Amino acid sequence: MAKKYLGIQNLIEREDSVLLVIDIQEKLMPVIANREKVIDNTIRLLKFSEIIGLPVILTEQEKLGCTVPEIKQVIPNLQPITKLTFNCFLRDEFVEQIHQIERKTLILTGVETHICVAQTALYAAPHFRVHVVSDAVSSRSVDNWNVGIERMRQSGAIITSTEMLIFELLKEAGTDEFRAVLPLVK
Repeated sequence: MAKKYLGIQNLIEREDSVLLVIDIQEKLMPVIANREKVIDNTIRLLKFSEIIGLPVILTEQEKLGCTVPEIKQVIPNLQPITKLTFNCFLRDEFVEQIHQIERKTLILTGVETHICVAQTALYAAPHFRVHVVSDAVSSRSVDNWNVGIERMRQSGAIITSTEMLIFELLKEAGTDEFRAVLPLVK
C-alpha cells in the first residue's frame, strides 16, 4: 500500500462525507433544465451512498410538493427536512442533523443551483469542504446554472461530476464494493 502523504488532502474521503439532496421536488422539476440528468445522477449517487454507507440528508422547500417519486423510491424511509429558507443552514433541524453526523465534507446535489444549492454552499464554505456535483444540480435556466457553479467555485467549493465523485470515493478497482458499483457507472 502506498504511504499516505501528510498535509491537506484534496481527494474526498468517505469517512468524512455526507450527501445532501436539496429540493428535487414534484412542482419544481418540470421547469428545471436537464431535469432527467439531475434525477438520474442523484439516483446513482443515492444507490452508491447505500453501497458505501454514506449518510444522506434530504431537504424539501415548503409548498413545492414532495420529492420526486423516482428519488423517493430509492430512499423510502428517509424523512425530508422541510424549509422555507433557501440556505439549508438557516433551518435548525438541518444544522442538528449535520452536527449529529459529524462530517466535514458536504456533497451537494439538487435544485436550484443558483439559489438553494449556492446559498447552502456559500454559507458552508468557510466551515466545511464543499463538493458540488455539477451534473446532479440544475436551475430553470442554463445561464443561472453557470453563474451558480462559478460563484460556488469562487467561494472555494470543489466542482465535480457524478462519476468523478464515485471513483474518487471508491479509490480502487477489484473490490466487492467496486463490483457492486459497476452497474451504476456502465
